[in-house]
Amino acid sequence: MRWIAIAGLCLALGGCGTKYQEMGFSGGVAAQQMTADTWRIQSRGNAYTNSATVQDYVLLKAAETTQAVGGTHFQIIRAADASRASTIVTPGTSNTTFVGNQAFTTTSPGSVDTVIKPGQDVYVRVLKLTPGPPPQGVYSAQEIIQFVGSRVERPN
Repeated sequence: MRWIAIAGLCLALGGCGTKYQEMGFSGGVAAQQMTADTWRIQSRGNAYTNSATVQDYVLLKAAETTQAVGGTHFQIIRAADASRASTIVTPGTSNTTFVGNQAFTTTSPGSVDTVIKPGQDVYVRVLKLTPGPPPQGVYSAQEIIQFVGSRVERPN
């Protein structure tokens, strides 16, 4: 019974995908400055967050960070998958009841489930470019905020 209560609490706490928020217990996004123009952007999701959402969070945080430090564009210089997998094992049960001289056994099999928690670590270089078409592989912070920001779910 105790395990059921613990499992229920875990489901209640992580019952929905990670929202765009500062890094916390259920995931989120964070930016750390590495050099004068380079930032590490980290995003982590819970088991209910898909990998595309984590990628959106990384791009949006990179764009917001770029604008916050006076840049107009950013370039991804390195990216790494930081997803984590864990296994949840639920044991099976057997229940035997006796009726007279006969024994009846009911067995429920256990289960093994793999849970993937998506994550991404990206290093970006903040750039300050003049108006005009950006070089290949360079993202406009303003456009990322406009297009990606509109589909990102933020906490209430």
